[in-house]
Amino acid sequence: MSLPAAYQFRIGVPPVPDYLRLRSESGLTPRTQEQAELALPGSWRACHVVHDGGETVGMGRVIGDGGWYFHIVDMAVLPGHQRQGIGDTVLTWLVDEIRTAAPPKAFVSLMADPPGRRLYAKHGFTEDRDRSIGMALWT
Repeated sequence: MSLPAAYQFRIGVPPVPDYLRLRSESGLTPRTQEQAELALPGSWRACHVVHDGGETVGMGRVIGDGGWYFHIVDMAVLPGHQRQGIGDTVLTWLVDEIRTAAPPKAFVSLMADPPGRRLYAKHGFTEDRDRSIGMALWT
């Protein structure tokens, strides 16, 4: 994993205000402070990237049961910091953590919005509509 010198990789979730700002400004669905405060401690693994000056500019998390279900969520990089290897570094670290800490044959899933599909494919994620299809329920 290598980032340009102006960026620092950090293990763990970003602070709640940074998380909310990153989601909103990167194009993910905005969330409330209450949702963030409840969600972030439930991360199985998480990391974020900070730019010189202290601004959090990228993040990613894994939620899961620790046995064999792992779901990558909150992959986000601020538009002004994209194409710097931040998303690649975050995803590499998350997948490596699963490969290292999870039992063999873990099932890793994610929801791929169009901007991230090329990155996910580069890391071995495939669309497999013949076997299953992602479904969602928003309440």
